[in-house]
Amino acid sequence: MSGDNKPSLMKHKLLLGALILALLIVLTLVVLIFMPGKYPGSSLLSDIVFPKKRSITVREFVFDVGRDRVFAHADMAVAAVGTLGLQVQDPDGNETLRDSFRITRPALAESGGYFIAFDIGGSSVRVFNETEILASIDTEGSIVSASINKNGWFCIVTQEPGAFRSTITVYNKTGSRVFMVNMGTGFALCAEISPDNKSLTILNFTEAGSKLTAYDGLDTDKDEPDYEHYLGDEVFLYIKYLSNTKILAVSAHSVQVAELSASMTTSPLYEFPEKRLGGFTHTNDFIALLLYDYGIGYSGRIVSFDIGGGILGELESNLEIFDMAAASNSLVLLRSDGVAFLSKTLEEYPMSENNILAATAANVLAITEDIALAANDHSAVVVKREED
Repeated sequence: MSGDNKPSLMKHKLLLGALILALLIVLTLVVLIFMPGKYPGSSLLSDIVFPKKRSITVREFVFDVGRDRVFAHADMAVAAVGTLGLQVQDPDGNETLRDSFRITRPALAESGGYFIAFDIGGSSVRVFNETEILASIDTEGSIVSASINKNGWFCIVTQEPGAFRSTITVYNKTGSRVFMVNMGTGFALCAEISPDNKSLTILNFTEAGSKLTAYDGLDTDKDEPDYEHYLGDEVFLYIKYLSNTKILAVSAHSVQVAELSASMTTSPLYEFPEKRLGGFTHTNDFIALLLYDYGIGYSGRIVSFDIGGGILGELESNLEIFDMAAASNSLVLLRSDGVAFLSKTLEEYPMSENNILAATAANVLAITEDIALAANDHSAVVVKREED
């Protein structure tokens, strides 16, 4: 008798467990339905099940943050920083964030939806996303540069007052300091944190030339770097992590990749000793350079190549090019005849009917493969690419 009851009791427990699980699922769905989503009129459940692709609905973003404005974007939201502070607008042109503060030489960087605004030569730093200020910092030294990675970790390079010494300070996404480097010799131009938050690489100048200095682990008690590598007597201007162990380095005459290891080495992707660098931009898929001929005004060449160094396209240009930007597989140029969209192989798309002449714009920002902003101190006009 008792043996017959055991299967029945087990079945009853399984049924009860299934009912409890079903009830928990229903309650969770109800909560998700009534929790507001990221966009007006949406719920958290609809955002998960039917993720909404944001699109820009306005033809112009109007900002009032002072002069010398610089722009960046994340998920179609556009941020502007000027001499009077910062402002963010969503794709519908609605203001989602504003912070007023004095800044002399505005600069702005973005990664993974996180922005960092800073005052070159000053002391003000703001880290923010589309809707809130995440960190507000006033540095002791003068700011040389700042960067942020996709996780919201950021670092600030400062020059000590009255001393030829650079300090690099690393902060986590909450704005707490986690690591600091005081460089006794050389001048640090910029620094980057790896995508996994575990490494810091610094580009600095010494009497022997440009040098990469890397710290692995970001231990708070680490005094000596893990890797050092001299890049030669070229003047390097920019570094960026391609992966947790690979660094892209751009100089006045070459583009190179450095591998972080005990035997740290660099290999050239592209060299241009007979040209002068007019500008560069890159995505995860390709790099584009604007190269000018010496002594021949603004005529020159645009070159694009992949991360492995393979040439994708070359284009001679007789037009004045004021700025360039890249998104996904497209290159956007701000030229004397307006905004031009090119593929990464440098095939040009037809000019847009809503194009804006370069005479009214100072720089260009690539939003997607087919949308760009032509921006100046008064507005940022949306320019859309025309299809073939």
